[in-house]
Amino acid sequence: MSVSTASTKNNGTLDNSFENIAKDIIRYQLSEKQLLVGLGSGRAVTKIVKLLPDEVAENCEFICTSLQIKIEAENKNLKIIDESQIPLIDIVIDGADQIDDRFHLIKGGGGALLREKILYFSAKKRIIVADYTKFVSSFSRSVPIEILPFCRTAVIPFLQKIGGTPVLRTLDKGYPYVTENGNLILDVMFNDYSDILGIERELKKIPGIMETGLFIPAPDLCYCALNDNQFKKHETNVSSK
Repeated sequence: MSVSTASTKNNGTLDNSFENIAKDIIRYQLSEKQLLVGLGSGRAVTKIVKLLPDEVAENCEFICTSLQIKIEAENKNLKIIDESQIPLIDIVIDGADQIDDRFHLIKGGGGALLREKILYFSAKKRIIVADYTKFVSSFSRSVPIEILPFCRTAVIPFLQKIGGTPVLRTLDKGYPYVTENGNLILDVMFNDYSDILGIERELKKIPGIMETGLFIPAPDLCYCALNDNQFKKHETNVSSK
């Protein structure tokens, strides 16, 4: 793994750090012609869309994982194409809710984990952006799990059996949160995160679970936004395919 650090002379805020990361990605990752780019979610992805120069945008096509980022892309007049081209994605850019010391990810806080995982696994190159508070030695938050509404109660004993404590995600008024795929999300806290591969393997055995928020293959490139305009860039040296 290699690490580099960069900064600018703007006011020292985390928001400026994300802006600097967006500029770095545009300059060094999106400069090639005829790229197909998968857009995930998060502050940095939104900034990339807003800061993308016309001359770069003209050479790229985009697939979006959520309506929120699709609206941002439409406002920028980016060339959005349909899902049939997902196997051809060159680069996916996304955020993360937590990143452990092996660069495993927990994603899905925004509810788009199923679509994000499809793009993540399909892309030739994976880029993740998060602020420094998301980098931890070991996971310490719940794992979002997208489930069919039909199995809302059926999966609970199976999750408890493997050490999970599931909580149905709800909106402010108490209504269940429904994903863009028409599914529900359980946020599941586990007693022990020492065997991430084992947890993922057991979750995939449970009927009704559509996808988990555990992203096991490390990204190829991981940006860490710092508070002082700076950011760290981790190249994990892990093949994306």
